[in-house]
Amino acid sequence: MDQAEGSAQGAAHSVPVCYRHPDRETGVRCTRCERPICPECMISASVGFQCPECVRAGSGTGHAPAAATPRTIAGGTMTADPRLLTKVLIGINIAVFLVQQAVGNTVTEHFELIGRASYVQFGPLQGIAEGQYYRLLTAMFLHGNITHILFNMLSLWWIGGPLEAALGRARYLSLYFVSGLAGSALTYLLADPLQPSLGASGAIFGLFGATGVLMRRLNYDLRPILALLVINLIITFTWANIAWQAHIGGLVAGVAVGYAMIHAPREKRTLIQYGACAAVLAVVVVLTLVRTAQLT
Repeated sequence: MDQAEGSAQGAAHSVPVCYRHPDRETGVRCTRCERPICPECMISASVGFQCPECVRAGSGTGHAPAAATPRTIAGGTMTADPRLLTKVLIGINIAVFLVQQAVGNTVTEHFELIGRASYVQFGPLQGIAEGQYYRLLTAMFLHGNITHILFNMLSLWWIGGPLEAALGRARYLSLYFVSGLAGSALTYLLADPLQPSLGASGAIFGLFGATGVLMRRLNYDLRPILALLVINLIITFTWANIAWQAHIGGLVAGVAVGYAMIHAPREKRTLIQYGACAAVLAVVVVLTLVRTAQLT
């Protein structure tokens, strides 16, 4: 009994922790001083990552210390509040939901994702097929009820915050919107055109996918994120009134864009990262045009 407990404790202590944040396990070390560093402390270097102290001490190449601007693992600029955009996105979603509750179905019917339908008998046709392409975007900020928005916002806070800190604001925001639009496009392509859809789930599943790529890159244990993803996929395919297309579309886009952002070589990092976003958006446009042609 005592021996088993001692072995377990020894195994637990064998996992390195960040030297600046002892509560965070990490599999990455500074290439200069070899101290363990977490994503928040990682500063991209020509080879691997360096800790903030080594960067401040100088790049080792003859440049002044100020020449080495601290960067995230994906090359983004490190900021004082690494969760700012996540907070803003949550605030926007909540504000829109309050407007939905105050105004009623009018807002929802004007901005939810729907292929082609009439909301009233013999009324005009509405939907993306009628040229209302903005619905692919606006549907990402609408929610059906309090449970729907509560679940999505908790997921966004739990997954989005750490990912924003690792990617940087611009890359994080690009990932969020590209994943959400990919989910909307796949829903438009495959779902019944008369069936409305709404919610931030497509974008959030994209964050799930990118988080898995990031954890793999940092040699973290993937089992917690995989277990959470499996649970969400089971819910996706077993509960009624869930647009599985949005979840799958967002997840695939998140993995693709996340891989490009995290594994892009330093020399062509920006080109590859935003090129991947552009490629996914091109697929979104093609899927949208194909479905519009089918419906009209």
